[in-house]
Amino acid sequence: MGFEKVFSKNFTLLILGQVSSLFGNYIIKFALSMYVLDTTGSATIFASILSIATIPTILLSPLGGILADRANRKNIMVALDTLSGVFVLCAALLFTKQDGIVLTGILLVCLSVLGAFESPTVQACVPQMQSGDNIIKGNAVVNQVAAVAALIAPILGSVLYTAFGLKPVLYAGVLCFFVTAAFECFIKLEYIPIDNSKGLLSIIKSDFLTSMRFIGKEQSCILKMLLLSALVNFFVMGTAMVGLPYIVRNVLGLNAEYYGFAESALGFVAIIGSIAAGLLTEKMKPGKLSIVVVVLGVFLFPAGIIFLLPTTAITRYIVNTVSFCGMQIAAYIFSIFALSMIQQRTPNHLTGKVMAYVAAISMCAQPLGQMVYGILFDQFSNAVFLVLLPTGILVCMIGLLAVNFFKRLERNSY
Repeated sequence: MGFEKVFSKNFTLLILGQVSSLFGNYIIKFALSMYVLDTTGSATIFASILSIATIPTILLSPLGGILADRANRKNIMVALDTLSGVFVLCAALLFTKQDGIVLTGILLVCLSVLGAFESPTVQACVPQMQSGDNIIKGNAVVNQVAAVAALIAPILGSVLYTAFGLKPVLYAGVLCFFVTAAFECFIKLEYIPIDNSKGLLSIIKSDFLTSMRFIGKEQSCILKMLLLSALVNFFVMGTAMVGLPYIVRNVLGLNAEYYGFAESALGFVAIIGSIAAGLLTEKMKPGKLSIVVVVLGVFLFPAGIIFLLPTTAITRYIVNTVSFCGMQIAAYIFSIFALSMIQQRTPNHLTGKVMAYVAAISMCAQPLGQMVYGILFDQFSNAVFLVLLPTGILVCMIGLLAVNFFKRLERNSY
């Protein structure tokens, strides 16, 4: 993959920071998810908290993109990771059984607000540090470290949560955020000051119109790609983020260790998906992405069909874990190539804003999907195949309907 050309000093520091930051985020969200499910036993409440926590990221991401294009990106990342550590530390110190659910929601909202500003900044740094096909390879590396964190963090999170409860996990997350900020202090990025004398509202309006004109007219394929990603996210993320933990803990009645293993398995295959995306850099054409979407839907079929057969809880757990793992591989390949194609078509002075729209539009369907699937899994807890199988069919249909779009995208790339 030519990683020797990818790993500059700046990119290495960015990756080390992302390893620590993502590790902290994963163990915190894993422990909070287990706490909410153990306390309430409701997929609807669990999904509602996740959905509410996602809303600030969607609403504030455009402002985060504007900030990423107008301020020093290194300073933004250092400040936001430091604040993340402070917020988690405060939550750990104030946490009580009586206020646990409320504090969980508040903490997730705070992290969501900070994420709205950090995510477009980090994504804007990749094309600033890389060029050409190395953008795809760089994004593949970013996804690989995320996958490694997803592999290790749930195991440690489940051990800490089961043995000691929620607070030790939160303290570990605090340490991770502070370590991330320390790595980011040494990153050196070119920063050309931009005239910010027009006034805040004028700047926001001007930047918003410029970026919207770019993705709406100059590069309309970007907007179509984002809308397609949002539609896929509604079904896939709604099923995975709400369905997997609910099926393991509530439908199958298995403990946190089983869920931790399933999450770690997803992390392991995500590494495979990220490596595959890097290896397919020169072979994978945009026209083939519709096949990847179809594969996403196909993997939901065995997960649903197994509940129609007279099998044990462990067998159903294994089949569901394998099915979601297959879906994870396809999802990583699709997301890496989609993101890289968008970055390659975006100039540096608009990267932050466009990456913000990537975050906002791709996530806009996520809260609704989580809410809908939370209700569906509660209503069909004794027949989850009625949720999984129709979702698989719909995702396959989306992939087939997108064939012509991806073929046109491939023709226009030459």
